[in-house]
Amino acid sequence: MMRGPRSFFSYKTLAFSLRPGVLAFAFIFVTAVRAGEPTTRPKGESRDVWLLHLPGIGGEMPIDHNMTAGLKEGGFPGTIEIYDWTENDPGLAALLAHERNEREATKISRMIEKRLKENPKLKITLTSHSAGTGLAVWALEKLPEGMQVQTLVLLASALSPRYDLTEALKHVRGNAYLYYSNGDTLVLGAGTKMFGTVDGVKSESAGLVGFSPPQSADPKQYEKLVQVPYDKAWLKYNDDGDHIGCMSRSFAKHVLAPVVIEGLATSRNSHPSDGTGE
Repeated sequence: MMRGPRSFFSYKTLAFSLRPGVLAFAFIFVTAVRAGEPTTRPKGESRDVWLLHLPGIGGEMPIDHNMTAGLKEGGFPGTIEIYDWTENDPGLAALLAHERNEREATKISRMIEKRLKENPKLKITLTSHSAGTGLAVWALEKLPEGMQVQTLVLLASALSPRYDLTEALKHVRGNAYLYYSNGDTLVLGAGTKMFGTVDGVKSESAGLVGFSPPQSADPKQYEKLVQVPYDKAWLKYNDDGDHIGCMSRSFAKHVLAPVVIEGLATSRNSHPSDGTGE
C-alpha cells in the first residue's frame, strides 16, 4: 500500500545541501502530508476522558488526523480535539513567533483549566508534535497549582535538550513520554541548529538526542519522564525514524494508544511529592 505523498516528496532528498534557502524549504515542508482519513467521533465515548493534540509548525494537517485516528483505532475511549496554535501562519513564521506562541500557550492552558473546572473528574491526555511540544510544555507550566493532566506525550520534540521540564512535570499526574529518533537529523539537527528550537536555542533538539536535565531540574519530577528512543521494529508501523514517522496511523494505534490508555488508570496519588496537595 502506498504511504502517501512521500511517494513523490521526501525531505531526505534535500539532505544533500545545507544552504539556508534549501534547508528552509525542507524545514517548512518536512511535514508533508500522508494520506489518511479525518478522525471521526464514535458514539459512546467517555465524557470523562479528553485528549488534546497540538500539531507542529505546519498547523493542523492530515498527519495529525492520521495520528489521532490511530489512537481511536487503538481503543482510546474519549473525545479527541486538535488545536492549531499557528493562527493560520504556518512554517518558520510559527516557529519564530515567540511572543505569539507564548500567548497561544496561555490560551491552551486556560482551555485545559476550563475543562477541569467544568468536570473535575476529567482525565486529560496532552499530545504534541515537533514545535507543538513547546506549546504543550508552556501550557502546563501556566496551569494553576494542583491542576494536572494524566499523561503528556512529546513526539519528535523541537525543544532544546536542556530545557527544564520541572514546572511542566508538576502538572502531569502520571508520566511524560518523549519519543525521539537519531534519524531525525535534517529537521531536528541541521534545521534547529540553523533556525533555532521552538524555545529559541540554536542547537540539536530533544527529539533527536533526548532531554538532559539541567542543573536546575527537580530529580523527583524528572522521574515522570520516560524517554523512548526509536526502535527499528516500528518500521512495520510505518515509522522509519524520520520527523513524521511517529505520526503514522499504525504507530499511533499499536504503540501510542496502549501507553495513553494505560495512563488513564494513573492514580491521583501517584506522585505525592508534587506539592499539589492531592
